[in-house]
Amino acid sequence: MIHTHAAETPLELDTVKRETGHDEIAYLDSVGISGPRAALAHCVWVDNDAIARLARQATNVVHCPSSNLKLGSGIAPIPEMLAAGCRVAIGADGAPCNNRLDAFAEMRLAALIQKPRLGPEVMPAATLLELATLGGARALGLESEIGSIEAGKCADLVVLDLAAPHAQPEEADLISRIVYSAQPADVRHVLVDGRIVVRDGVLKTADVDEVRRTANAQAKRLLSSSRRR
Repeated sequence: MIHTHAAETPLELDTVKRETGHDEIAYLDSVGISGPRAALAHCVWVDNDAIARLARQATNVVHCPSSNLKLGSGIAPIPEMLAAGCRVAIGADGAPCNNRLDAFAEMRLAALIQKPRLGPEVMPAATLLELATLGGARALGLESEIGSIEAGKCADLVVLDLAAPHAQPEEADLISRIVYSAQPADVRHVLVDGRIVVRDGVLKTADVDEVRRTANAQAKRLLSSSRRR
């Protein structure tokens, strides 16, 4: 599996084209970084030709809307990619340019940021849920093992409690409630390959207080190191 960032800024696109004679997507394709084993993050500055190339090569696009918005890098034309037959997954990028790493927020944003461009009907909730589940599994080359609940796949399950006021009314479409209303706090249980890793909202595989202390200690160390340079 090959992971890379693609088409971050117009300046990078111009530089790649000047030095190689190709746009960034075409260049990656020319050196073998394409196809179903490759995952390109962001892809915010792609034109129709690049989209067609991504679809033709079955290269995975990992859409990271929170990161793109925080960095002001652009909005990936995901509806156009899907219409062209591209393989798309929902991602988050790293904590420095995302902070929350919240799959629910990424789904919601991925839907909302396209609607001013193309109208309220674009990117329906069911599409977003698929990109965040089976789309992610496909990008990892694991669609035959995870990504959907069916016989023969690993028991990877998330159990939600949508009884809180923000997820009402109960009569509303369930998938829409998950995509537009659900929050991490609504997660009651998580199973990975049948093993319970979260029970009743509590992580069972690590000490959260220890994780927090270690993270803060490492952050202070890095900050101190950067000030000495």
